[in-house]
Amino acid sequence: MINETLQLITQALQEPSLEMVKAFTTALGGTGATQGLKGYDLEAPAKTLYPVLTPLRNKIPRVGGGLGVQANWKAITGINTAGLSAGAGEGRRGGIVTTAVADYLAAYRTLVLDDYVTFQAQAAGKGYMDITAAAVEGLLRSLMIQEEFIILGGNGAAVALGTTPTPTLADVATGGSCKLKTKYVVHCVALTLEGYRNASVAGGVPAVVSRANGDGTTEIYGGGSGQKSAAANVTTADDGVNTHSIRASVVAVSGAVAYAWYWGEDGQALKLGNITTINSCLITTPVATGTQVIGDLPGSDNSKNALIFDGLLYQIFKSGSGAYIKTMATGTPGTGTPLTADTKTGIVEINEALVSFWNNYKVSPTTIWVNGREKRNMGAKVLTGASGTVVTFAIDTRQGAVLGGVNVTGYIHPITGMEIPVEVHPDLPPGTILFECMTLPYTLSGVQNVVQVRTRWEYMQIDWVLTSLKRDFSITVDEVLQNYFPPAWGLITNIADG
Repeated sequence: MINETLQLITQALQEPSLEMVKAFTTALGGTGATQGLKGYDLEAPAKTLYPVLTPLRNKIPRVGGGLGVQANWKAITGINTAGLSAGAGEGRRGGIVTTAVADYLAAYRTLVLDDYVTFQAQAAGKGYMDITAAAVEGLLRSLMIQEEFIILGGNGAAVALGTTPTPTLADVATGGSCKLKTKYVVHCVALTLEGYRNASVAGGVPAVVSRANGDGTTEIYGGGSGQKSAAANVTTADDGVNTHSIRASVVAVSGAVAYAWYWGEDGQALKLGNITTINSCLITTPVATGTQVIGDLPGSDNSKNALIFDGLLYQIFKSGSGAYIKTMATGTPGTGTPLTADTKTGIVEINEALVSFWNNYKVSPTTIWVNGREKRNMGAKVLTGASGTVVTFAIDTRQGAVLGGVNVTGYIHPITGMEIPVEVHPDLPPGTILFECMTLPYTLSGVQNVVQVRTRWEYMQIDWVLTSLKRDFSITVDEVLQNYFPPAWGLITNIADG
């Protein structure tokens, strides 16, 4: 039987059928990179192809020594606040000055992220890469990225957006596909930076967030959305065309960097259709494309996240901060108001801010932080606003060598003449410009850093007790952001594209 079997196999190999060839090809060669008897050229270890951009975290000084539940300090904010004259009559004493004193506090917050690696995953990675080391490295970087975002735009307690104002609506006969003689209803929801980051037309606006933790507990916090507005409605004209659009706007909300818009025909579901970084929207379709309906949002303000500390934006937005805030006018709803070019290669709104800093406090920003869109628009304003030739060219002897484009790397202070770097921040939204001030031209008694991160503990890794065949670990830092002189900082918000 063995000999007969061998003869049959030999014969089949000498005269293989098509089916047998396919079978051997599939079994020995396969069609995929990892199928069959072939080598697999896999480079070790895995590449880390993600950005870790934390410019503010990298430059802000960090100091230890934190204790208790909050950092507390007092400040003398004014002397001779009544502006008494120093003149005196013969033999008389001077007027009694008044001194303004303010109390400040900033509550510490623990920042922590968790991950785990199973024993099987670690064993499977032997000879390729250390899976646990890669997980710890990724977790540390993830925490730094989150810390950067909170330093910029955390809103733990500073600003409550409140109820979003009721939209103002106007029917336009052209520009869209809304039907004639139809009643449309619109709602708006103001968003903080955290709300804007986590919102999308497809995924909806976060309200109350419930997060599962590594220890089985649950955290509940505000997702960064204000209370939804009351309904506004408009009826399109009976003009014989179904090409209507609707211009919608709300009064700009202090602390909002974006607005979510819900709309639909009266009696239909009002869905999320657009998220704008100005306080207006042009509605061109009768049905919004999102899936979240306005009724999904609770009737409450969820703009604060009590688990984090207040970042730079919301320390500026906070009532009584004394910081410079310029809100661009609503302009034409749906279009807004962009930055304005002057006739001297400058930008009106930035000049106004710099003059205000100097006139009021004799300070100058050390960096102007912008979104990529605003940096592009600044370049256009600088060029188009010039009354004469301001562009110089470097001559290249290569035939046909022409380099196009403009990049505004700095801005000249209109009073001091100093150059202020203009930098792009990865988390700053379109429509917002941040003026940073890390140094002052005069000494503030007892203040070494204008802004600093004060820690109760620095970054540390915690390996939890084994309860299964997986290694659980956390990386944590406990800190708060202190800004000793908010008036040296400022914002321009509600900037339209253009």
